[in-house]
Amino acid sequence: MLRINRPNADPALLSAHDRVYRSLRLQVMHGDLAPGHALTLRGIGREFAVSMTPAREAVQRLVAEGALTLSASGRVTTPELGQERIEELASIRALLEPELGSRALPRAHAALIDRMETINNTITEAVMQNDPATYVRSNLEFHRTLYLRAQSPAMLALVETLWLQLGPTMRALYSQIRRNTPPPHHRLILAALRAGDEPGLRLALRADVTQGLRHLVA
Repeated sequence: MLRINRPNADPALLSAHDRVYRSLRLQVMHGDLAPGHALTLRGIGREFAVSMTPAREAVQRLVAEGALTLSASGRVTTPELGQERIEELASIRALLEPELGSRALPRAHAALIDRMETINNTITEAVMQNDPATYVRSNLEFHRTLYLRAQSPAMLALVETLWLQLGPTMRALYSQIRRNTPPPHHRLILAALRAGDEPGLRLALRADVTQGLRHLVA
């Protein structure tokens, strides 16, 4: 039977498997778990107060999505990426995310742009306070808020798979450097949305993805 994901479902109504899956997925995407962090079914079961079966099902699903890696010996860890792999994933993001932004543009009403502006203010505060956890989480929220308006769930699912693979490494890199300015291209993204400037939006999104990651791995 096909299982339909409902991101805003009441947590009380979720199965044990769904609850573990969603929680672990967010931890990986937001970089709450370090690169190469090892997980065990027993440990997951203790953390979420579930049996081995829902823990195993959640892990299998996350491995399939690229959120976790499974070695030949059966060891489960979070992704640990080198520079070439980061650049490869950034290149794919640079292809997909401008397209999502372009598809979202006709539906980018004023309230949506205001919401993104508020999120960007949170990002600026996180930079000033050297808070990488809030920075990473809010940066993804900024992009996802826009991309949801594209109404292209298959493409968004592909992008989230990339975010999952990058999450732990990006959080670790942000934690190692001290930024003193927010992402400069977010202002350009917002300006392009307000102006209805599709070429400008594509350019700003592509630059935000590629130049931001180059700065981290340089």
